[in-house]
Amino acid sequence: MQQQDNDEPLVTIRDLTFRRDGRVIFDGVDLDIRRGRVTAIMGPSGTGKTTLLRLVGGQLRPERGSIRFEGEEITRAGRGRLYELRKRMGMLFQNGALLTDMNVYDNVAFPLREHTDLPEAMIRDLVLMKLEAVGLRGARRLMPSQLSGGMARRVALARAIALDPDMILYDEPFTGQDPISMGVLVRLIRTLNESLGLTSVLVSHDIAEAASISDYIYLLAGGRVVAQGTADELYESDSQWAQQFLKGLPDGPVPFHYPAPDYAGDLLAGGEGREAAA
Repeated sequence: MQQQDNDEPLVTIRDLTFRRDGRVIFDGVDLDIRRGRVTAIMGPSGTGKTTLLRLVGGQLRPERGSIRFEGEEITRAGRGRLYELRKRMGMLFQNGALLTDMNVYDNVAFPLREHTDLPEAMIRDLVLMKLEAVGLRGARRLMPSQLSGGMARRVALARAIALDPDMILYDEPFTGQDPISMGVLVRLIRTLNESLGLTSVLVSHDIAEAASISDYIYLLAGGRVVAQGTADELYESDSQWAQQFLKGLPDGPVPFHYPAPDYAGDLLAGGEGREAAA
């Protein structure tokens, strides 16, 4: 993927440390989300990829470290300021999160009605423009229950760009999509990023799709960035983490077996007795 000329980071993360229930999720993570690019955040399940999006959006506070959005420290922003900053960050949730009692038109209009004083005639024009961008202007009167999974995800994307944000955060956008819907979403993410001048952060397990549209990839594991680079650089990397994840290998730095005593010894140790409760 050809990189953008503007190499300036929109989001800068330094020494990010975050724990949950005593478990280390991030341990001194550094990464940059560069303006105008699609940046993918990938890694095994449970490595905190969605948590990272919540930290960037200010829904969670880190134990230590800095998260800057256009130079402004997210971790120290008050509630009012966070609300203002979030207007510049669109979010495509993993399940779409459409409001089920509103039709497609009203779902897309919702953030415009909530956060602006625009007249309804102008809101109508903006809603139709956003729906046209995702190919669903003709579906504006349908209810969420009448949409396929792929259509619902596209409506959610139209809503995410309703306020013309600087950045879109995508949380597993391809999950549960058939190949056609997935292909449409892949094309939309790249096209919208370029045509609207967006910066996109893509959390995904779908390696081929994410790699095909990403300008840069961060691979997370064990609370750290274990590999980073373009898709080509990671595929050619000597990093065992990168090779295991990209090739779907069952064993490697991320082991197949959960830590346990020696197998033969474990079988013999219990005899015929019942396994003791932990």
